[in-house]
Amino acid sequence: MKTFSATPADIEKKWILIDAEGVVLGRLATIVAQILRGKNKPTFTPHMDMGDNVIIINADKIQMTGNKRDDKRYYWHTGHPGGIKFRTARQILEGAHPERVVTKAVERMISRNTLGRQQMTNLRVYAGAEHPHVAQNPEVLDVKVLNPKNTRSA
Repeated sequence: MKTFSATPADIEKKWILIDAEGVVLGRLATIVAQILRGKNKPTFTPHMDMGDNVIIINADKIQMTGNKRDDKRYYWHTGHPGGIKFRTARQILEGAHPERVVTKAVERMISRNTLGRQQMTNLRVYAGAEHPHVAQNPEVLDVKVLNPKNTRSA
């Protein structure tokens, strides 16, 4: 028995739709990262982009456990001396681009290399319930049903 190594001809990509309303951020991010990486497939090959395309809707209705909504900080630096700045998760979720919280959580679970950046292009996150990918006929993945800990009431 030889070890299977996928080639580009062996890769089949599906479209998966996930509704993030009421789902805990970290648990959603781990599930999405596995799908983007392709680790949920029996033909997983570490050096190939095996993952499926993932669409996340209702990213503005994501839940966080504990006090993370107020305590979790997202830092950046302006490039000037003393230019470190931050925003809390609450400020970002209530701002103009709430989908960035979900994107950043998934991004930090993917490898930080060329392959990871390629895999991140297969992720589409939308703050509302509408998305422009209806023509791809995405399969719906209900994350809430997978484990009772995946959900949290507000």
